[in-house]
Amino acid sequence: MILKSRCQQLALLATIWLPAVIAHAQAMGSIAAGEPNRLPSGVIADRAASFHLERAWDAAAQSELNSDTSTASEPTHEESFLTRAVKRGLEDQKQLWTAPLARANLKWDALFLAGTGLLAAFDEQILHALPNSPRGPSSNVSNGIIAGTGAALGSIYFISGLHGGNTHAKETGVLGIETLANTFFIYLPMQILAGRERPNEGHGEGNFFVNHSLNTSFPSGHSMFEFAMASVIAHEYPRWWVQLLSYGAAGALTGARMTAKMHFPSDLLVGGAFGYLIGTYIFHAHCNPVLGGDCHASDKEGP
Repeated sequence: MILKSRCQQLALLATIWLPAVIAHAQAMGSIAAGEPNRLPSGVIADRAASFHLERAWDAAAQSELNSDTSTASEPTHEESFLTRAVKRGLEDQKQLWTAPLARANLKWDALFLAGTGLLAAFDEQILHALPNSPRGPSSNVSNGIIAGTGAALGSIYFISGLHGGNTHAKETGVLGIETLANTFFIYLPMQILAGRERPNEGHGEGNFFVNHSLNTSFPSGHSMFEFAMASVIAHEYPRWWVQLLSYGAAGALTGARMTAKMHFPSDLLVGGAFGYLIGTYIFHAHCNPVLGGDCHASDKEGP
């Protein structure tokens, strides 16, 4: 039943976003038209206090820029998109996984690990202090919030972006897809390796390295994916009310997962923090300053 529940959650996101992947190539071509080198390097500025993620230039895009006089046959649009998407995705994963090893980030690593460890030491006490309430309502709230955020992001992409021709909305959808993909490929190994018991499993102590599967307690998938999507939306449309709705929804989801006693507090902290950082990195690495939002020319490095 637990595995079935996790599969249903992943299927929910897939149902919302699978059609977007099919339209992704068309949107990428529209966004990058006239800007063949728009797959930039990026540095998460001081706005994201935890990591400075330096990004390499996309070799495929640079090759297109420098080979305009070539007489060789041009690759098809689909081939060009697939090549760029794979290279870009692999580079993003490399930067995200190696960022904590950068010397400039070591102090933030230490602070984050210390804070997480301290919170984990009081996980049981915090949950036991919460009133005993039915798990169903809180679980339904959290599922409804993540489905609603996914639907909102999908609507921006399909209705305003693809149907309405709004380039900014197209970028929001494209970066949303990339953020979800990158989040999944970090969430998956963390879940399997940590293997932490949920609060309602075993003796309720949250032991690690017990259940090596896709539906463990650490980190919280709901918080991770919700904060990832919220981060993209809030950076693309940095109005106070958009940020309030985006991060407010993510905070409400986190609280609902805790009152449902589906996760320990440290699971939610790590999931939310990682989701926010991944979304912030993807935005600053690939956003177009011309489209506005929280994207600035200083986020980009020249060739």
